[in-house]
Amino acid sequence: MRKAMKFLLPAAAFLLAGCASAPAASDYDQLTVAIMKASFRDQGIARTDRLAQDDTNRACSAADVAGKPLDEASAKALEAANLKTVKMPLDGKFLGDWKEGEKIAQDGRGMTWNDKAGAPNGGNCYNCHQISKQELSFGTIGPSLYHYGKTRGVADPDSPAARAVVEYTWRKIWNAKSYNACSDMPRFGHAGILNEQQIRDVMALLLDPKSPVNQ
Repeated sequence: MRKAMKFLLPAAAFLLAGCASAPAASDYDQLTVAIMKASFRDQGIARTDRLAQDDTNRACSAADVAGKPLDEASAKALEAANLKTVKMPLDGKFLGDWKEGEKIAQDGRGMTWNDKAGAPNGGNCYNCHQISKQELSFGTIGPSLYHYGKTRGVADPDSPAARAVVEYTWRKIWNAKSYNACSDMPRFGHAGILNEQQIRDVMALLLDPKSPVNQ
């Protein structure tokens, strides 16, 4: 309670001061940050450092508030910066086990205060995408992933012909903002949501011809 009052009292003073003069947009930003800090606390593995925005999130949030897309030059610069953060697999192996990948894609658990530290996270992919033809319920925030590899002509993921699609898919999963600065897709590798082996398994789900995604 004392911690919350520490942030809310200055906020109240700010509002009273605002009655005498119109506050600037930056003042509202500071007030919002103070309220956010007062509303959350560290608990378990969920830490308040999640409230800190990097340059990409900050720019996209500002564009969203302004009600217009991020300007092209800024978007390209942020995409280039995010692309540099992508870590390709050191051993050159991009695909794992699609069966494990399916479990990860269908699992929405992870990173909440009551999750055990070190426990593997899920990808929660079905919440935004269709994954297989058998699914009756799936999200539509993102495009359907059904026939992902098949429609892109990936008959053999290890072939030189498939290399461009395979590398693009890896980068997209690792840090989606490499290709769309304000993408809603989580930055799975960049943010440490999935580890490298988990990403390999999700890659197999999308690109292995035997996967239900490509049937």
